[in-house]
Amino acid sequence: MCFHTSLTATPKQLAARYKRRDDLIRDFRPAYHIAAFSYPVYPVVTEDEELQPYKWGLIPYWVRTPQDAREIRNKTLNARSESVFDKPSYRGAIRTRRCLVPCTGFFDWRHDKGRKIPYYITVPAESIFSLAGLYDEWDNPDTGETLRTFSIITGPANELMSYIHNTNRRMPMVLKPEAENRWLDPDLGEEQIAALLRPVASREMEAWPIRNDFLRKSPYDPSILEESGEETPLFGAFTSKTAK
Repeated sequence: MCFHTSLTATPKQLAARYKRRDDLIRDFRPAYHIAAFSYPVYPVVTEDEELQPYKWGLIPYWVRTPQDAREIRNKTLNARSESVFDKPSYRGAIRTRRCLVPCTGFFDWRHDKGRKIPYYITVPAESIFSLAGLYDEWDNPDTGETLRTFSIITGPANELMSYIHNTNRRMPMVLKPEAENRWLDPDLGEEQIAALLRPVASREMEAWPIRNDFLRKSPYDPSILEESGEETPLFGAFTSKTAK
């Protein structure tokens, strides 16, 4: 799954990376840890020339009441690639409302002999990489406010992420830079979209264990990303800072 990310890039750096304007996201403060369950405002990339400030936790346009909206968004933080074309919450968005979710890293846990060991995972070749996302717009009938929200797509894990996320063996779908514009193309057919939802190779990722207290730290504390020194076996393409 993907409920915890890191985005340490500034609005200007995001604008340069995606060739978009940053006018709407200038209040965004880079953070070492962003948690989905707080429904944060997060910069996302659509076909628009402006980077967009959307909230994490997709609310489909057809939701009727604020209560229904509150209830559904806990279930739509992530969308499964295997069912995204069929689930009512996503089947419209996956066809015409796709977005890029910028990321400098994400977090997941390995379960080992009754312990949960948190890991920080990056894509070293890309200081800012993109996760495949969906977005939607919902009009609150009580206030008239339009709420713009998004979800991150997850799929079966590669070997590295199967080692780390060894319970459900899932990972966010990382898009290569050359696939980003194609992902945003609203004219893609279902087969073309599905072809882009493949796990990135383990050799293109890097991961290391971090300290368990990172959830209690300020999201702006750089020590969140420091390696814990936890003794863990290396697995296949898995590399840590100390393994280099």
